[in-house]
Amino acid sequence: MGQLDANIARAEKLLHDTKLMYENGFQEQLDVDKATVQLANLQTQRLSTQATVDNGYLGLKYLMGMPIHDSLILTTDFSEDDLKRGVLDDSGYRYESRNDYQSLQIYEKLNEFSIKRYKYSYWPTANLSGSLQKNAYANVYNFFSKDGTWYGSSYAALNINIPIFSGFSKDANLKKSRLQLDQVRNQLSDLRLSIDNQVAQAQSSFRTAIVTMDFQKRNMTLAESVYNQTKKKYESGLASSTDLTNTQTDLITAQNNYINALYVAVVAKVDYLRSIGKI
Repeated sequence: MGQLDANIARAEKLLHDTKLMYENGFQEQLDVDKATVQLANLQTQRLSTQATVDNGYLGLKYLMGMPIHDSLILTTDFSEDDLKRGVLDDSGYRYESRNDYQSLQIYEKLNEFSIKRYKYSYWPTANLSGSLQKNAYANVYNFFSKDGTWYGSSYAALNINIPIFSGFSKDANLKKSRLQLDQVRNQLSDLRLSIDNQVAQAQSSFRTAIVTMDFQKRNMTLAESVYNQTKKKYESGLASSTDLTNTQTDLITAQNNYINALYVAVVAKVDYLRSIGKI
């Protein structure tokens, strides 16, 4: 919004100066009309941009589960250094940082447990059980007196189970679990290749976006310098209002190109961080 306000201030100054020169016979009505149209376009652009910002705040409140009538203030400042910091030099990443990779790893572990479960069902089992107890059989309640009689009983049992044949279901389930484990491992292998490809593309796109952003920033600085020089010439009578209007248009175009390049760079960074599982 700061750039738009500065452009509007320039356009207002140009329109004011053009009107004065027109009143004194140094400019034509066409020059006044051009300056008026340019100012109107900038004011319209500012209104549109402000509406986009307001809608962005509403969308953010919705994502945060925040009532739309509450106030939301973003306190973190954004800079190009923050955008570039630690990303272009970050070449290492772990597959395990991705949620989809973690899910497949859990599924792989579950299938390994399932195979063990069916394998163990073929093993002989032995169960040892026993009991030791005393009972008092009496017609009166004298269990805790010295004359009370208690009768003890005990037993021990050993149960051995040796599987011989219990149908083909165990073997079928074991084969099915092994097949599912192979499928999961193949999916993990394919996902690793996919992650490598995503990361490589995201890195390339982000580097290109950073270079484009730097180029557009230099171009914007140059366009501003040309505008300032043309403005000085215009004020000295060495340049026409058309020249000044054209350079201002070029400056606005360069500013818009820079903002678009900055937005593309932010999106590219988000895509890169998503590809390595950091968001």
